[in-house]
Amino acid sequence: MSKFRFGLRLKLLFFSSFLLAIPWLGYQYVWEMETYLRIGQEQTMVGTARAVATALHERPLLFDSQSAYLADVKPGTDLYAHKIAYPIQLDGKLDDWQDYQHLAIAYGQQNLIDAIQEYQPESLHFTHMVGQYDKYLYAMFAVTDNTVLLRPSNSLRIDKNDHLQIAMTDQSGLFQRYIIAPSQAGWVNAYLLKDSLDSLQPARLETQIQGQWRNTAKGYHLELRFPLAMMSSKIAFAIVDVDNPQSRATEHIIGTANPSQVDSLGTVLVPSPDIEKILKGLKYSNARVWVVDKHRRVLARSGEIHSASGVQNKPTVGVANNGQSASANSWWKYLENNWLLPLYYQILTKPPADFVDDLRDAFALQGQDISQALAGTPSSLWRLSSDNKAVIMSAAHPIYIDETVMGAVVVEQTTNGIRTLRNKALEQQFHYILLVILISTLALFIIASRISWRIRSLRNDTENAIDQQGKIIGDIVPSKTRDEIGDLSRTFTHVLSRLSQYNTYLENMASRLSHELRTPVAIVNSSLDNLLLEDQKPESKQYVDRAKQGITRLSKILSNMSEATRLEQAIQSSEPETFDLVELINGCVAGYRLAYASRDFEVQVSVSNSTFHGAPELFAQMLDKIIANGVEFSELNSVINLQMVNSDQGYVLTISNQGSVLPENMQHQLLDSMVSVRKQQNTEQPHLGLGLYIAKIIAQYHHGEIRIDNLKDKSGVVVTLEFKV
Repeated sequence: MSKFRFGLRLKLLFFSSFLLAIPWLGYQYVWEMETYLRIGQEQTMVGTARAVATALHERPLLFDSQSAYLADVKPGTDLYAHKIAYPIQLDGKLDDWQDYQHLAIAYGQQNLIDAIQEYQPESLHFTHMVGQYDKYLYAMFAVTDNTVLLRPSNSLRIDKNDHLQIAMTDQSGLFQRYIIAPSQAGWVNAYLLKDSLDSLQPARLETQIQGQWRNTAKGYHLELRFPLAMMSSKIAFAIVDVDNPQSRATEHIIGTANPSQVDSLGTVLVPSPDIEKILKGLKYSNARVWVVDKHRRVLARSGEIHSASGVQNKPTVGVANNGQSASANSWWKYLENNWLLPLYYQILTKPPADFVDDLRDAFALQGQDISQALAGTPSSLWRLSSDNKAVIMSAAHPIYIDETVMGAVVVEQTTNGIRTLRNKALEQQFHYILLVILISTLALFIIASRISWRIRSLRNDTENAIDQQGKIIGDIVPSKTRDEIGDLSRTFTHVLSRLSQYNTYLENMASRLSHELRTPVAIVNSSLDNLLLEDQKPESKQYVDRAKQGITRLSKILSNMSEATRLEQAIQSSEPETFDLVELINGCVAGYRLAYASRDFEVQVSVSNSTFHGAPELFAQMLDKIIANGVEFSELNSVINLQMVNSDQGYVLTISNQGSVLPENMQHQLLDSMVSVRKQQNTEQPHLGLGLYIAKIIAQYHHGEIRIDNLKDKSGVVVTLEFKV
C-alpha cells in the first residue's frame, strides 16, 4: 500500500483552515456584544421602572384607600377583581368564566361564619371569584348544595331559604347590606336591607345588582353584576344554606367575611383605572409594565410579554432597480434561506416564536426583585419561562408615599430582541467571512496548484532528460519566471548541461583511450614478437613471455572498454527485422556445444509461434553474454538448460545453470555496469562486469526485461527474459 503523500496543495489547504479562526473570533465578539447589550437592556429597564415610579410617587389617590393600606391581606377574604377581557353574559351557565376557572377560590369548612350545626361537606361548599369589566364588578358562585330550598312565592320573609348575603360600604362610607333570595330560578335582583344590623327585612329592591340563578344537579350557579360606583373597597359575600322546608332553620353560613359586622368586611382590589391611564402610553415601549401594591397584588399592567422584546422592529424597504437586480436578489435569497441560514443555525439559536407566559393572568407577583423593591431597593432579575424557551428580565423600583413604600413598578422584557439582533449580526458577519474564506481558500488553492504544477513539470522534465541507466537523453527548457522555482529550473538546466558535457567526455574517453593505446600496445607487442624470434637465454625468455601475456591482457581490456560504446552505436544503426526466434536459439546452442564442450546444453521450446521482430545479431550477442556468464559460474560437465514458452504478452526465455549461487541482495545490482561478484578473478581473462549489463541493454532494445535469481533449491542461478510481442 502506497504511503499517503501530504502534497503542497494539501499543506496550503491545511494552513488555510486556520482562517476558520476568523468566524470563531467574530462569533465570540458578537457573544460579548450580546452580554453588553443585555447589561444595557437591564439598565434601560431599571430606568423605565424608575421613570414610571417617579410618575406615581406621592400620589395616594391612585391607591385604594382601603385595600392598598392594609397591614395584611387575608386570602379568600380580601378579594382581587381580575380583569375580564369580555363582558359576562348573565345566564348562570358560567361558560364565560372558563378562562378564569383557575383563579377561582374554594370555600368550605375553613370559611364557616357561624358554626350553627355540625358541618357536613356535602351539605354546602362553593367556588367563587370576582372580576372587573369596564365600570362593573362581576361575581360568580358555583354552589354545591344537597338540598336547594328557594323562597316561597307568597312569603314576605327572604331569609328562610337559601340565599346570598352581600355587605359593602358605599362611596360615602355607609354600610349597606343586600340579600338575593329568588322564589324561582332565573333573573334575580337584590333586596336592600334596613339599616339595623339585626334586621333581615328588605327595605326596597335594588335593581343595580343584577344576576341569574340557575339550579344544577349538585346545587346552583349564581352570576352577579353591579356598578363599581356602588361600593368602595370593602365587601363581603356569604352563602346561607337552609335545607328543612318545615323549620326553615339556617344550617350553615359560609362566606368571604361576616356580612353582619362592619369591621370584619374584607376588601376587593379593583385594578386602578387612573394608574392604567398612566401606563397606557407605555404600550409603545416594547415592555410589559406592572404596578403592584405592597401586598404584591396587581393594580395595573400594560403591554404583552410576547411582544416585549426590547427592540423596535425596523421594516426593511428594498426596491429593485431593474429586472436584473431583482433576479440577483431572488437567487441570493434562495441561496441564503435554503443553504446558508440552515448551516448557520446549526450553531445559532432562534428566539422562540411562542413560549408559555405563566404570569398572563397573574393578580399577584412574586420574585426576589419585587421583594427588594418593596424593601426600598431597586433590583433586577433574570428568569426563564416555565417551558425554558425564553429568557425574561424584570426590573422593579419602589413607589413612595410619605416616605413609605406603597408598591412597586415592575418592567419585564424578553431577550428575544437582543438575540434577534445578535443572529442578524452573525448572519451578516458569516456571509462576509464565508466569502473571504472561500476567496482566500480558492486563491491559495490556485496558487498551490500553479506552484505544484510547475514543480511537477520541472520534475517530469528532469526525469525525461535522464534514462534509467543515468544517460542524459534530453534537455530542460529554462523557465523565464523570476522566482525561486524559475531560479531552480535555470539551475537544473545549467547543471544538466555541465553533466551532459562531462558524460559525453566519459563516453568518448574509453574509445579515445583505446584508440590512443592501441598503437603503443601494437608496437610493444610487435617488439616482443621480434624478441621471441631471436635466441634468448631461458631466464630472458621467461620475462619476455610474461610481458607478452601482459600485453595480451591489456589488449583484451581495451577491447572490453570499447565494447559497450560499440554496442550502443550498433543498436542505433541496426534496422529491426522479422526472424524465427527458435531457429536462432537452436543455431546459437549448436555453436555453444562446440565452444563449450565441457558443458551439456538442453533446449526446451514450447511456443505456438516463434516469429520475432528485432535484430538477430544483437539477440545472439545477448545470448552469448548470458551463456558465457553461466559457463563461468557452472561446474564441469553440468547441464545448462534453455527453455522458452509463451506468456500472456509474448515469450519467456529462461537460462539456468548448476553451480555457485548469487550473494543476497545482489540480484538487481548484477545487471548494472562495472559490477562483478567473482570470488577469484581469472588471471587469464580480465572481467570488467559488462557482460550482463550489455545483455540488459539488448533486452531493453527488444522491449524485454531481464531478471537474475537463484534457483528455488539453491543449486544454481536462473536468468529470465520476458519479451512483449
